[in-house]
Amino acid sequence: MVTSPLTPDKVQALYESDYLAWTEATLGQLSRKDYDNVDWENLIEELSGMARSEKRGLKSNLIVILLHLLKWQYQPARRSGSWSGSVVEHRGRVQDAIADSPSLKQSLPEIYDSAYVRAVKQAAKETGLAESTFPAICPYEIAQALDDDFFPRINLLCWRIH
Repeated sequence: MVTSPLTPDKVQALYESDYLAWTEATLGQLSRKDYDNVDWENLIEELSGMARSEKRGLKSNLIVILLHLLKWQYQPARRSGSWSGSVVEHRGRVQDAIADSPSLKQSLPEIYDSAYVRAVKQAAKETGLAESTFPAICPYEIAQALDDDFFPRINLLCWRIH
């Protein structure tokens, strides 16, 4: 850990050249209540980036869940253990993220809708089905998508066609 006093210019240079050392120096300043020398601008940027990263991770996991639920429903003849295993794993990741950061639950509806749009695009590419095959609005409630026991039923129209 950096223990010598750092000027604001030195802290800024440290941020640009050695992120770990900058983090340790900032933690030391905060621990010592040396607030006058904290690199507030970069600290605020890092905290903001952490929040964005949490939301991106949640969205990424939701995309995978929705993608595999769509494939499960619209390509029943191709169902596999890897699809169901992936759904289970990513549900667990979402549940863990919300347990660690309960306020993420407030962002779920907005993130969920955009994740569904992305999942449809990806499902169309992976299945060879037209995007219009899939509902424009997500057919699964958030609670269903995150329910360990939920898997959608076969889409009979799609089953007959394929």
